[in-house]
Amino acid sequence: MNIALIGYGKMGKLIEQLAPDQVRLKLDEFNNAAFEGITPKNFQGIDVAIDFSIPGAAVENIERISALGVNIVVGTTGWFEQLDHVRSVIEKNGTGLVWSPNFSIGVNAFFRIISEAARLMANESAYEAWAYEIHHSAKKDAQSGTLWKLVEQMKKAGYSRKIDVSSNRAGAHPGTHEIGFDSAADTITLRHVARSREGFAQGALRAAQWLVGKKGFYEFGDIVFS
Repeated sequence: MNIALIGYGKMGKLIEQLAPDQVRLKLDEFNNAAFEGITPKNFQGIDVAIDFSIPGAAVENIERISALGVNIVVGTTGWFEQLDHVRSVIEKNGTGLVWSPNFSIGVNAFFRIISEAARLMANESAYEAWAYEIHHSAKKDAQSGTLWKLVEQMKKAGYSRKIDVSSNRAGAHPGTHEIGFDSAADTITLRHVARSREGFAQGALRAAQWLVGKKGFYEFGDIVFS
């Protein structure tokens, strides 16, 4: 598998550490600020790109890389309001894409756990819900894509009442997400705590390996638990 890294920050460097013999191209703000690095020559022989760039660049990165016929794994968040547009781009170009707000196996299990909890509590009007997350101070988006996905999962599961959502950015925290249900009688708290970024990088590499040679638009959780 020959990989192109789109974005060479903490996540890009960690992916390279885990798969040093597979990374063939690295693009960042120094050689791709205006997308000039996404060329047929640079992507010749690339099996899959992994994007951990910035929210403002993610969609155009996808458009340009897909137009070259290269599949892409997208770990960048903050662009999900354009999911339908991106899906149409992938279908038009006949390429493959795997996206997720979080490539941790545990978080993707957590999405499903929260869906079931929200389904069970959907008609229990005595309970109010909250959704909370904290990340390191350098994280670009707040709320996180993971928290956005958790709230969306709750709504899809039938929880239609208000969900109080909050975020914090401080220090070097790799990420904690918490969903809670509270009533006068008791409290239910469900929490996922990341210890490091390595789980995210391993998941992205797993998605990339799975995506080689495939076409279509996929979410990481569907791959993990299919």
